[in-house]
Amino acid sequence: MNVVIIKYNAGNIYSVDYGLKRLGITPLITDDLEIIQKADKVIFPGQGEASTTMQYLGERKLDRLIKELKQPVLGICIGMQLMCSHSEEGNTPCLGIFDANVKRFTPERHEDKVPHMGWNTLTNVNSGLFTDALNDAFVYFVHSYYVPVTNDTAATTTYIQPFSAAMRKDNFYATQFHPEKSGTIGEQILTNFLKL
Repeated sequence: MNVVIIKYNAGNIYSVDYGLKRLGITPLITDDLEIIQKADKVIFPGQGEASTTMQYLGERKLDRLIKELKQPVLGICIGMQLMCSHSEEGNTPCLGIFDANVKRFTPERHEDKVPHMGWNTLTNVNSGLFTDALNDAFVYFVHSYYVPVTNDTAATTTYIQPFSAAMRKDNFYATQFHPEKSGTIGEQILTNFLKL
């Protein structure tokens, strides 16, 4: 199987690479448009800042390419946020795959810390990639921005308020949490994606 991780100016790409190698898959990390287009599966992971990342993607024509991909695509963390229409981070227009606006967490109580870091449970799981068995499963989050619950939400969780833990539209899948850091549950999600 030909799995590509999109290479761009984001952190955390190599932990996804390592997570896939644990499953017996050696992905190719590349920003080559032709190689990405021909891949069986594409993963768009990362941690970073929205406006500089969108600028980087635009300079390399990756912004246009990602939207046109027909094979299964998995966005992780900022990858999911950049698949939305707009982010409050840097007032940034994004890819527009999901009709949603990314918002910054606003603490409501003293104990509400931003960024949100730690383990939360998945609820309302409703997509083939995120199977019913994942309801109430714990996964690992690190983020300051979130996507509200929308028609494309495939699983929710709650921190300060309910938000999209995962999303799905056509061949595009996304997680706000890090499956590669979420133990056996995360491995199951990556395995489900590879089997699509």
